[in-house]
Amino acid sequence: MIKDYAKYTTYKDVEDLKRLDFIINSVRALNNPNAKILDIGCGNGNMSLALGSLGYFVTGIDIDKTSIEHATILNTFKNVKFEVNDANSLAVKDAFDVVVCSEVLEHLKQPRELTESIYRILKPGGVFIATVPNGYGPREVLITRPMQWLHQKGWDKQIVAFKKLLGYDAKTMQSSNEDLLHIHFFSLTAFMRLMHDIGFVNIDFSNADFLERIFPFSFFTRRIKLLQSFDCWIANYLPRQLTCGFYTSWTKVVK
Repeated sequence: MIKDYAKYTTYKDVEDLKRLDFIINSVRALNNPNAKILDIGCGNGNMSLALGSLGYFVTGIDIDKTSIEHATILNTFKNVKFEVNDANSLAVKDAFDVVVCSEVLEHLKQPRELTESIYRILKPGGVFIATVPNGYGPREVLITRPMQWLHQKGWDKQIVAFKKLLGYDAKTMQSSNEDLLHIHFFSLTAFMRLMHDIGFVNIDFSNADFLERIFPFSFFTRRIKLLQSFDCWIANYLPRQLTCGFYTSWTKVVK
């Protein structure tokens, strides 16, 4: 059953909805119905709109103008706003109760710089929710890295044609940005060390999915939701290193 807040997104895949549920539950755990939330790298606005539907005050920012234009068109909430902005340039401190950074850090040349900015922006006792792909998990190793290598070799048209032949549209609902290159491939150890070095304390951790978005398994799972659900369920019981992504929440300790 699709939860009410999910209806304000374009998400259909079980893993996207699972990640959304983790973020919503992490915000609700703060027990602050008037929480001010910053959604960094908001893309087309899915997370921001879902959070806004629950009454939170949400600011969604992204450096991609097209994504922000798309999110603004979809927005019907007075408590949600979207703007083209870079979190590193925000001249604020201890300003937000929650900062969401979902599937963003892997695209950055300097993920530590953004993480340090988030620590500055977040209120003491606030919640930072970060989700990233497992850089050494099955999807990044078997799909993302080989595909990026083929793109670098100039096989873009052949890749797109092959995907269309199999019924894939080669698009993402997350963002309208044409440059979604993965630059950083986080191991579990490296990701956790980054967060701890900045000063964050872990609150919660959950696994994403396992094989459902890896061809040839995806040829079947994209058509059968039950297989997606089973894959996301089994991922909960696997060692973290074997899953395709990490959902995490952190706090900035009150000093």
